[in-house]
Amino acid sequence: MNTISPTHCKAWAQLATHAESCKGVHLRELFANDVARSVQFAADAPGVRLDYSRQRVGAMTLRLLARLAAERGLAEWRDALLSGKKINPTEDRAAWHTALRAGKASPQEVHDTLVRMRSLATKIRTEKSFKRVVNLGTGGSDLGPRLVADALAGGGEAGALDVRFAANVDPHDLARALEGAEPASTLFIVVSKTFTTQETMANAEAAKRWLGSRKTQDHFIAVSANTGVAKSFGAGEVLPMWDWVGGRFSVWSAVGLAAMCAIGAEAFDEFLSGAKDIDGHFREVPLEKNVPVLMALLGVWNANFLGAATHAVLPYSNALRLVPSYLQQLEMESNGKRIDREGRAVDYATAPVLWGMEGTVSQHSFHQLLHQGTQSVPVDFIDVAANEHLTANARAQADALAFGTDDPKLPPHKQYPGNRPSSILFLERLTPRNLGRLIALYEHKVFVQGVVWNINSFDQWGVELGKEMARKLLTRR
Repeated sequence: MNTISPTHCKAWAQLATHAESCKGVHLRELFANDVARSVQFAADAPGVRLDYSRQRVGAMTLRLLARLAAERGLAEWRDALLSGKKINPTEDRAAWHTALRAGKASPQEVHDTLVRMRSLATKIRTEKSFKRVVNLGTGGSDLGPRLVADALAGGGEAGALDVRFAANVDPHDLARALEGAEPASTLFIVVSKTFTTQETMANAEAAKRWLGSRKTQDHFIAVSANTGVAKSFGAGEVLPMWDWVGGRFSVWSAVGLAAMCAIGAEAFDEFLSGAKDIDGHFREVPLEKNVPVLMALLGVWNANFLGAATHAVLPYSNALRLVPSYLQQLEMESNGKRIDREGRAVDYATAPVLWGMEGTVSQHSFHQLLHQGTQSVPVDFIDVAANEHLTANARAQADALAFGTDDPKLPPHKQYPGNRPSSILFLERLTPRNLGRLIALYEHKVFVQGVVWNINSFDQWGVELGKEMARKLLTRR
């Protein structure tokens, strides 16, 4: 596998020269010179279409980006990821989250855990002895299941199981999750690999106090690799976590139990199947039509050759409102690195700052900066064809960013420069399977960018120092 800096690759130098040569080319010109651009600069994956015609790229750009991926050894790295090899060297681990959704090809321990999850979730949903389920976890033990439950759970119909989440050590977070709940009918799912995570265990202890004298084993399920400590705490059931699955890639595992309780076992199986569809696409489709590879390489182009320091994700669907928050961890914790795989300081940009919120609400917030600000922010629009008003707004925003205005009679404050890149990810409808596909696309995008940048996308040492300093401050009191 290639271990040299990407800036020493021939394709990197060619891309830098190419970026200079096309700096003055406007997207209006690219569309005017190619009537088939909207067809040619698009690719399909199962259930998802990527329209990247509004990106500032041409055929030569794509060829050079594909050449860079090849020089970085992407095919070999992809095989290592999908086969469970130890590609996380600083922790000496695999990053085998794809095994969690491999169906019959999953390891036996994954199959056995899914069987237990389905049994527990079905019992919780059908017996109705619990009216409230509260997931206690943080980071990857919170954001994934929270997103799935928020996007796919029923709209509060009478008698439905109420699944909530508490991630913050601030007591108000747990208080909100427990608002209106009764101890006798409340179940807690405590998710922590070590069962020592400060925020999670503080909330778990508070939950235990809230239950009063009730038997904890009747009201606590744990998801942890530390079974003994979880049992000692009082969990009645302990589902496993494995060191070959990173937290931000773990929603497909027992970490997703709360989501399964919210949407049902069958829907969760469809969610897994959707991710498996994308794993197959990522494995088999040539680079020039491989949607997660294209998403990754376009991001490299924008960050490293067009100088974009941030990236916005705008889902035009209220059900997908938590996608930006989920992707902030997935992308910035994975690729927010200043050291490469050989321990060398990098001299090129890695992860851009990711941000966003749901459209059309965002149009009345920060779109002013997107259209007329001094910095160009690449955008992913996520369009779910469930509402013609949302689709019309998403497409209009993408066109306005790309083409701007070309009328010299307009006063300066009404001028839109345009030439601001965006892509549209189009889903025909929001289903568990399509949500699984969408999340898996971004997972593989992150991995590909890590390969190009020669960084380890699967560790997160940058979060440790602050936690350790907080721990020391608390022990001094």
